[in-house]
Amino acid sequence: MRHLRLQNCSIQPPSAFRGFDELVSLELYDITFSSELLNILISRCPLLEKLVLQISSILNHIQIDAPKLRSFDFSGGINDISLMKAPLLEKLSLFNTAVPSGKAGQLDLAKYFESFPALEHLNLDYLSVQFLALASGNVPAKPSSPLLCLKHLWLTTICLDELAELSYALCLIRSSPYLQDIQMKVYYAALIDPVRGDVVNDIPASFSDVTLNHLRVVKLEGITGTKPEIELIKLLLAKSPMLVKMLIQPNKGKVFAETRLKVLCRDNKISKSIT
Repeated sequence: MRHLRLQNCSIQPPSAFRGFDELVSLELYDITFSSELLNILISRCPLLEKLVLQISSILNHIQIDAPKLRSFDFSGGINDISLMKAPLLEKLSLFNTAVPSGKAGQLDLAKYFESFPALEHLNLDYLSVQFLALASGNVPAKPSSPLLCLKHLWLTTICLDELAELSYALCLIRSSPYLQDIQMKVYYAALIDPVRGDVVNDIPASFSDVTLNHLRVVKLEGITGTKPEIELIKLLLAKSPMLVKMLIQPNKGKVFAETRLKVLCRDNKISKSIT
């Protein structure tokens, strides 16, 4: 068996379970299992290349021991997730990840991405960004090792007016010199830890030694025209000499968004389609 897909059931491997020696694709949807059983299952699929976990319950800890893994798609609650043995991982998607309970400061975010240096596609939503940021206790300016293979960065329902989310987005962009495509879907809600003015003012200086020579496409949805958003747009324009297309879709519920974006285009002497 090379492909296994299970949905709406409970997993309880027998005591003599030795694994699936030829399994390359494992997809689990709304499955009931413990973290320990899942870790055993993954570790006993030595050829596993694709792993999809979409769960509704909250797991304690997942240890991904999959040396052949190339794609990992996770959606659900988790207190801790370790990808220490995934050197070939190319695509990582994390959604609806629970904020870690009592884990603040226990994740070394600066070294987190060292475990999968081949990463090309990274897709995160705001809960996953908060999960990674809060687990570390502090978002570094950049990881200790740059993301030299990352080409596509997608951030969904991210609030650029929140300090942790903006800091993490800037960290990823700053650390990915070969990015080709950036997509962000921005949302606006009541702020918990808003971005301070000094942080916004320091954005250009924090990218003084960065040039995004490979960035060609930027898509920003739901822009409201706040200062952090405008500074990010200005930064991407200034640091991307090979940029071919920038698509900005204002939040239709914010009447000032389109006005601010038009002023931005005028002041930067650019012609961008705002739809």
